[in-house]
Amino acid sequence: MAKRSILHMLDPMPNNSPFDVNMALDCDFDVLMPYSNVTLDNVYGLTQDAIFSRGPKGVKKTGIFIGGRDIGVAVDMLNSAKNAMVPPFEVSVFADPSGAFTTAAALVACVEKELKAKHNKKLKNCKALVFGGTGPVGIATGVIASLAGAETVLVDHLSAETAANIADEYNRRFGCELTGAVATYDEDKIKLLEGVDLVFCAAKAGIQILSPEVLSGCKQLKVAGDVNAVPPAGIAGVQMNDFGAPLTHANNADNAVSIGPLAVGNIKYKVQHALLDSMLTGDKPVYLDFRAAYEKAKEILQTE
Repeated sequence: MAKRSILHMLDPMPNNSPFDVNMALDCDFDVLMPYSNVTLDNVYGLTQDAIFSRGPKGVKKTGIFIGGRDIGVAVDMLNSAKNAMVPPFEVSVFADPSGAFTTAAALVACVEKELKAKHNKKLKNCKALVFGGTGPVGIATGVIASLAGAETVLVDHLSAETAANIADEYNRRFGCELTGAVATYDEDKIKLLEGVDLVFCAAKAGIQILSPEVLSGCKQLKVAGDVNAVPPAGIAGVQMNDFGAPLTHANNADNAVSIGPLAVGNIKYKVQHALLDSMLTGDKPVYLDFRAAYEKAKEILQTE
């Protein structure tokens, strides 16, 4: 009898994400097994329970998905699962807490594509701000952009200390070069935006972070990407489906363009689908985090 495919979904939160459940089913996993309130200490044992019960052929149809909201914990869980493998008993593992890795990968890759197309520049030549930079998507965005060479600042709404501490933590984890800043008021944002080439907005949904008045002072801005799909737009003037449209309210001395949330979401969906699919179709186990998501996003955008 042929083995059915199984995805064990480990989540530190009380509930697994319905989005991730739907995505896994659409990628043809036959059985989904959600686990809630999982701690890092649980992961090693759960992984070995999964690998030793199916045999070398069965493990090729077995995967582990790691959710949650803390991207550091998710990466630690992925590493713990990887360390629990005993070849040939190995399964694929995919970490995507709150969809942060696939969303951030799509956001950075979309901005990067328009930066090259409209301005013939690379990330490594640019200064970038990440608003909402201390949340999961914002941190992942900052890490990806920084590792790609952009001079990247994580911006918190209330606390410079929080932003700096998070930047330091993820610099230690991944060898990036993030810094932190605070922008509570419009005058703070205007000052930060001086000389900035790129803006990533990953702040709380339904709140406008950059108003027309703030944007009007952006003389060097080239590309702005917003993941907020709940009105009002996080960045004034960004439309849902924008992909390289002129950024209406910017001082367009440098022809700033925008990336809207549905454009980012379309690539995020394709990235997550492709990575889930790779867990079942490859000959060898894969270990997937924001790095794999970013590479896949760039690959997908080459054909868009």
